[in-house]
Amino acid sequence: MTDKLVQPFSQKRTAELAESLSAGGTIKGRSLWADARNRFVANKAAMASVVVLLLVFAFSLLGDYLTQFDNETIDWDVMGSVKELGRPSLSNGHWFGFDESGRDLYSRVVQGSRISLSVGLVGAFIAVMVGTLYGSVAGFVGGRVDSIMMRLVDIFMSIPYMFVLILLLVVFGRSISMLFVGIGLTAWLDMSRIVRGQTLSLKNREYVEAAVAMGVSTPKIITRHIVPNLLGVVVVYATLLVPQMILTESFISFLGLGVQEPDTSWGALISEGVKSMNYGTLWHLAFPLFFFVITIFCFFFIGDGLRDALDPKDR
Repeated sequence: MTDKLVQPFSQKRTAELAESLSAGGTIKGRSLWADARNRFVANKAAMASVVVLLLVFAFSLLGDYLTQFDNETIDWDVMGSVKELGRPSLSNGHWFGFDESGRDLYSRVVQGSRISLSVGLVGAFIAVMVGTLYGSVAGFVGGRVDSIMMRLVDIFMSIPYMFVLILLLVVFGRSISMLFVGIGLTAWLDMSRIVRGQTLSLKNREYVEAAVAMGVSTPKIITRHIVPNLLGVVVVYATLLVPQMILTESFISFLGLGVQEPDTSWGALISEGVKSMNYGTLWHLAFPLFFFVITIFCFFFIGDGLRDALDPKDR
């Protein structure tokens, strides 16, 4: 109880309390989440990243409505034009240019953004769900169960995850759904170790011991008391996990093992852009690489902002 009442205050919070007392006012309590929200909003880099990331999501969802071309149709009118060479042009409607096959690059970047973001979010969601449940059960139950579960994690971590992912894609077929499952199921191991360590520090808290004394079942204790108190750590790690998923998908697609034609992703577009650099068409690489880089940076800045905002030592 004492550690909940006596908490360190920042200088700004202390000044606010002193000003309120000197003015004869009352002190209004603020929750941890309210303080975290205020600190996150005050982080300019994180807020700017949120705005940019929302624009990227809007581009991936609504970008198709701003062009007359789709990602599969070949524009034969521009294919025979030597002067165009696939350059971006407002006159012919190809804002990002067109690839070697005459397909609109803008539409393909929109589709690539949609697929890459979907793989990143869904893969991170699967990794977070599996890792959180696995780590919380191992940490709370403890004993021999904890030892067996964590030794299995050590064994799985000793196997190169990229080899496992490539093997899954080769055996079960190269599809978007397989990318979701493969990337998610190979990224939960670190999450389980983090959650297990946090669970060990939570299982001896008073409210958990009270629930055990009252005869509450283990699954209910884990879902109602352990997991909700892990949300801060889980959210921060998830924001850092999404760019890792996008990087993994892009690398797989760069190797030609990811999404297959006519679908595309950032990695596949970057791979095509690298091949077309020999012809001096740098924009084939520039546009997908631009969206790829700013998205990765935005997730990293948001993750850093959430980590600083949820740091209990900064309250």
